[in-house]
Amino acid sequence: MRLDKYLKVSRIIKRRTVANELCDAKHVQVNGKAARASYEVKVGDVLEIQIGQSLTKYEVLSISEHATKENAADMYKSL
Repeated sequence: MRLDKYLKVSRIIKRRTVANELCDAKHVQVNGKAARASYEVKVGDVLEIQIGQSLTKYEVLSISEHATKENAADMYKSL
């Protein structure tokens, strides 16, 4: 699954266009490297998202095309 779509489906970021813009601005890193929106996310990847002064880290636990609000939090773990 594409990185921008994963961020939206998992509800880490509310809109896919915002996720796409963050990737273009190199504010999203996967396993320590800047990643484009087209990066294919894999289970076990560590995502780092820089929004303003805050840096958040997540580990990808599962990937699914659709997720309900309750199941979205099970797709990742905050680090």
